[in-house]
Amino acid sequence: MADASKLEMDRVLARAKAIKTLIKRGRSLVTLKGKITGLLFEKPSTRTRASFEVGARRLGGDSIYLAANELQLSRGEPVKDTARILGGYLDGIVARVYLHDTLVQLTKYSGVPVINALSDLEHPTQIVSDLFTIQEAKGKLKGLKLTYVGDGNNVCNSLLLGGALEGMSIYVACPAGYEPNATILREAEKTSRTAGGNIDVSHDPLEAARDADLLYTDVWVSMGDEASKEKRMKDFSGYQINDDLLKLAKKDANVMHCLPAHRGLEITDHVIEGRQSIVWQQGENKLYAAASVLEWIMRQK
Repeated sequence: MADASKLEMDRVLARAKAIKTLIKRGRSLVTLKGKITGLLFEKPSTRTRASFEVGARRLGGDSIYLAANELQLSRGEPVKDTARILGGYLDGIVARVYLHDTLVQLTKYSGVPVINALSDLEHPTQIVSDLFTIQEAKGKLKGLKLTYVGDGNNVCNSLLLGGALEGMSIYVACPAGYEPNATILREAEKTSRTAGGNIDVSHDPLEAARDADLLYTDVWVSMGDEASKEKRMKDFSGYQINDDLLKLAKKDANVMHCLPAHRGLEITDHVIEGRQSIVWQQGENKLYAAASVLEWIMRQK
């Protein structure tokens, strides 16, 4: 998230809004005509993959899906070797990977723009769609209080940076030992002071939820954490977005989840399907955010 300035982020969000309007009106866009994007995915995906594939085509470009287990990467080829070859074929790479260092190597050796579609450290394109959705629901970003309840994971890390950039107050409530990345937290705190927001990390979801404009959560067990599932189920008990927690937020508070959701764990079925949920709007907006990010990155090149 920190690779974008506030001006750039605001332009990306404005463009996402424009792209959504044009697509809804049935308009054809050609800003990526002749551009081919490679989707290099080590992890399975529903929304991220579909949004980038459809987004590229909606802008007049094309994409090719590259499952890591079908590439020579699965047989031990160094990332830098794969990067050099793909960089010669493609105009850009969207990568969804286990290790953030894979993104760093793809960027260093491919010679083409690389978009982080999720790593163990961050999930920035998710947060672009989140900020866009909040703008639609609330009419603004600056001054809002967003409370994130759950694992201080990659989504939480990027949410801290993105929210801070826009002058939001981000409150994180997580169990001890599951705090956000310390380096990213310090960076978010520094950005927040400049932008007029606030950052707070605690272990008390009840206090964090008080007077919140938005409640946000993610799964307790992310891909790659399956070995610790039993421990996580115990540690995250009490960190659920439910009716009781929602009552502590503002009356017009909205609920968000980056999906997929495990109903009955991090969020109840009643809340995610309730009138205050903007989860499905958030999910749809991944398409327009993906298209806007693709256009921004490709046209920079």
